Amino acid sequence: MRLIGIAACALVALIAAVILLLPEPEGFPILEYHQVTDKPLDPAFEVYNVPPAAFAAQLDYLQAEGYTTITLNDFMYAVRGYRKLPEKPIVLTFDDGYADNYTEMLPILEAHGMTAVIYVITNELGKPGYLTFDELKDMQRRGIEIGLHTADHLALTSLDEAARRRQVRESKILLEWSGLAAIGSLSYPNGAFNPEIEQLLREENYLTAVTGEAGLNTLETNPYELYRIHIRRPRFGLTEFKLRLFKATFFAKLRNIF
Repeated sequence: MRLIGIAACALVALIAAVILLLPEPEGFPILEYHQVTDKPLDPAFEVYNVPPAAFAAQLDYLQAEGYTTITLNDFMYAVRGYRKLPEKPIVLTFDDGYADNYTEMLPILEAHGMTAVIYVITNELGKPGYLTFDELKDMQRRGIEIGLHTADHLALTSLDEAARRRQVRESKILLEWSGLAAIGSLSYPNGAFNPEIEQLLREENYLTAVTGEAGLNTLETNPYELYRIHIRRPRFGLTEFKLRLFKATFFAKLRNIF
């Protein structure tokens, strides 16, 4: 049994080495954040928080590497041939709609001349710790794209068709009727999706949707199955951040094989 284990590990290492030697794949990463704050959080949620100083350091690194942030609206303009993407695009996304996205994240983002996409849970808006409608409108005026994380953050695959439609339709209507510009992007709660949900989004006039699956995106990527890399609270500084960026490249290479 021990020999079998050693052989299996050797095979995995060999496959990984082969993948690493493959040519660099085309495409750009989408990063998934949640909170950016120094305030104490419930330990269960702390892993989803990147402290402001760490977030600023990550943006410094991206700029030094030549990345330019775009929104998913920018991506769809490029898909349809209306504009070209920058040489090294990247999308920064923030799930759930926490208040610190406005008070702490946005000033750091603007100091770097960058933009982002914020995915909100509409039934949480205005509650303690979450964004308000006025803050969303101000963020949109300042170049931030506003997207949806549904009305209640329920896994859409766990709902019947009528409930799914309510989650994606009513939340969209609520934001647009509140005075926000048209909403075109959705983040799948818990990363759960299937072809039926993708068709539902088309019917409800969504243009893009982001998953929790690692990889890189190109103009040919299914816009309802965009790949994302989750950026967690760093334990090893920028080294961990660089490894997470590399994860997107690694999985892109893997998909090119299979």
